[in-house]
Amino acid sequence: MSAHTEPHAGGHNEPHVASFGSYLAIFGTLMVLTAITVAASRVDLGPLNVWIALLIAMVKASIVVLFFMHVKYSSPLIKLTAACGFIWLVFMFGLTFADYIGRTMVEPPKSWITAPAAAKEAPAAEQK
Repeated sequence: MSAHTEPHAGGHNEPHVASFGSYLAIFGTLMVLTAITVAASRVDLGPLNVWIALLIAMVKASIVVLFFMHVKYSSPLIKLTAACGFIWLVFMFGLTFADYIGRTMVEPPKSWITAPAAAKEAPAAEQK
């Protein structure tokens, strides 16, 4: 399903075939970004490491979607569908990070942390 037959801007119905050189350039770009990811993981930047890794991963995913999945050469409806998928992914990451960050903002009630006094005394009563 890598070849599609929808009309392009020029009006022809032939599938888009990328050149071997463009695939090599994309491969090289992905390898450079992978090396940057590995180098960034070895440098301690605190919480910034996560954001750098996510940014690089999003760039790499965009390259894969645009070129290897041929979204760049597809109809506007396919492009809209792919964009909505990325927007949904960003939305889900936002909810996840909001939940993770918000956990430290609210302190749980003390009754959840310490056991009630009756439960502490019960084992002592059984031993007598």
